[in-house]
Amino acid sequence: MKLNKLISTLNMEHEEWLENRRKGIGGSDAGSICGLNPYSSAIAVFQDKTQPLTEKPDNESMRQGRDLEEYVARRFMEETGKKVRRANAIFYKEEQPFMLANVDRLIVGENAGLECKTASAYSADKWKDGHIPESYEIQCHHYMAVTGADAWYIACVILGKEFVWHKIERDEEIIQMLISVESDFWNNNVLANKMPAPDGSKAAEELLSKYYKTSDPDKMIPLVGFDEKLKRRAEITALQDKLEKEKKQIEQEVKVYMEDAEKADSDSYSVTWKSVTANRVDTKKLQTVYPEVYKECAKPSQSRRFTVKEIA
Repeated sequence: MKLNKLISTLNMEHEEWLENRRKGIGGSDAGSICGLNPYSSAIAVFQDKTQPLTEKPDNESMRQGRDLEEYVARRFMEETGKKVRRANAIFYKEEQPFMLANVDRLIVGENAGLECKTASAYSADKWKDGHIPESYEIQCHHYMAVTGADAWYIACVILGKEFVWHKIERDEEIIQMLISVESDFWNNNVLANKMPAPDGSKAAEELLSKYYKTSDPDKMIPLVGFDEKLKRRAEITALQDKLEKEKKQIEQEVKVYMEDAEKADSDSYSVTWKSVTANRVDTKKLQTVYPEVYKECAKPSQSRRFTVKEIA
């Protein structure tokens, strides 16, 4: 294993650690750049690397992940009989120094490392039948690319349910693909300060809404190169409308069949059509009868509405 140390993380403050991560692409970034992370995107990584460091809220899941890392490592040693040690460093790849690795553990006596994960019981299906979430698997390949390891282990405690571990063998084809994708992202997006193309994910949509949160009413630009894409968008919208109508028709046919029955079962499906009572505030009445209360409680919400109209 070839470990090129960028900096020691021993006794390093969390803020300093975050700042050093911004100097390159880490293992947890790899899945987002490759479009394999359902909770993040290449745009989010781009913003993290190019925008001023802002304090990110720490949630319970993140806290538990850090606190349980040592427990996961100990369980791994118990299950496998292997010994692990802390690396206490951020490593870099000599040929591509922007590729960084802040690994959880290194395996003693093997050219390998260990990634420690925790998951809720609701995520147990993502580890079912030996499956590894794609973003985690690509993270391990990233670490192998940086360190030259022959393999990487991943261990996960599924809270209140089970403990699983797997060995991921080095795959040169995947590693070369990663090097190519990450090099392109670092050189042509981060260093060039050019936002990567959106991938259609919810994470990308949320980030774009924050990144370009206000519009300039006095600014209009020519729309060049998008006619074919917008034509395809219109076709997709028409198809969605058709499918939505077909879906509603099926639902209505089932409702006619059920009449006032709340539940209907077949060998393959279970359908419920329940009576539900919901209390909603009559905002128009509140504004009329208690205008001061309405004014005090109403909070303006700013967003940008995206519309497309075909010019005849």
